[in-house]
Amino acid sequence: MLFPVGKPNDGFAQYFIGQSYLAPLSTEQVGIFNVTFEPGCRNNWHIHHASSGGGQILVCVGGRGYYQEWGKEAQELHPGDVVNIPAGVKHWHGAAPDSWFSHLAVEVPGRDSSNEWLEAVDDTAYGHLK
Repeated sequence: MLFPVGKPNDGFAQYFIGQSYLAPLSTEQVGIFNVTFEPGCRNNWHIHHASSGGGQILVCVGGRGYYQEWGKEAQELHPGDVVNIPAGVKHWHGAAPDSWFSHLAVEVPGRDSSNEWLEAVDDTAYGHLK
């Protein structure tokens, strides 16, 4: 692993199914965090809001995971993949059912930025992912 796994992500545990870990890499200028998911762990649907700018970039660094936008098919993620998530897009991301997964979460600077946490990812839909 290139980056530290970090500590259990207890501060956001209510927004995850399964155990995740968080390692802050940069908290100045731009927030960059290594998020590691145990197999089967994923975050709830959520939206990064901003009146201008904002959003998130995921840089996949280990294992195998998924990213899905509302109304679209889930896309499989591998080390080296990059996902640009504009503000206002409902989505989730996390590990594959049988693999650990880590990504760098880059907070894109924006005006009036906030996160809205929504419902959990449906177990049945997630269970169809390989």
